[in-house]
Amino acid sequence: MKVRVLGCSGAIAKDCRTTSFLIDGDVLIDAGTGVGDLTLEEMRGIDQVFLTHSHLDHVAALPLMVDSVAARRTSPLKIHALAGTIAALRAHIFNDVIWPDFSRIPTPEAPFITFHEIKTGQALQLTGKLIEVLPAVHTVPAVGYAITAGTGCWVFTGDTERNPAFWSRVNELNVAMLVIETAFSNREKELAKLSLHLSPVVLANELDQIAKDKTYPIYITHTKPAETSLIMAEIQKFDETSIGGPNVTHDIRWLRAGQEFEL
Repeated sequence: MKVRVLGCSGAIAKDCRTTSFLIDGDVLIDAGTGVGDLTLEEMRGIDQVFLTHSHLDHVAALPLMVDSVAARRTSPLKIHALAGTIAALRAHIFNDVIWPDFSRIPTPEAPFITFHEIKTGQALQLTGKLIEVLPAVHTVPAVGYAITAGTGCWVFTGDTERNPAFWSRVNELNVAMLVIETAFSNREKELAKLSLHLSPVVLANELDQIAKDKTYPIYITHTKPAETSLIMAEIQKFDETSIGGPNVTHDIRWLRAGQEFEL
């Protein structure tokens, strides 16, 4: 299974693209601005989109991508999301005001997109992959995902704050790679808590919930561009001293747009 990082930033700036991952060329996890780096043929090859939640940095490119390739497709693009996320997309994006309602054009019987409700804990088998919907704790209905093609799982937290249920399930999985958000630095830890994102001090405590017999690389995503250097410096101190949580000695790495992983 190939995972391609299209975008992994918490906001936009030069060379910063927001959250989106392409799995095996046909499954898109979130549809942030990173989708814009795909060619038309690559966009046309996507058949399934799985959204973590409705925030703009995770869905901004979705309506534009549909518009780019809809006429070239022979079947609707399937969009999988929580009921609350689908309701938000219908009300605020595909509403014939911000963007055409592609779920009913060119005809209600043969639309350009179809919505498919998912629920936390659900597992879907499609295109040779098993996709499990994991819990997330955010300001809107949200999920993470675990995806496997039969070996280790690629696990993505989505946007989340403290999340015991997530770790309880992840500790039962054969994890090959974990992608976890850390949107704010410690100086903004109160803002992170208010907006239900992680800061390094909380990340340290979250990673301490990983079962002691589990080891796998952990990739940091969703850092705000203005704070990325500070967040990286604070996380690099994990092995040197406690920063309010336990000492953390995990294999922590930095996610970058353009990276590809074979799992």
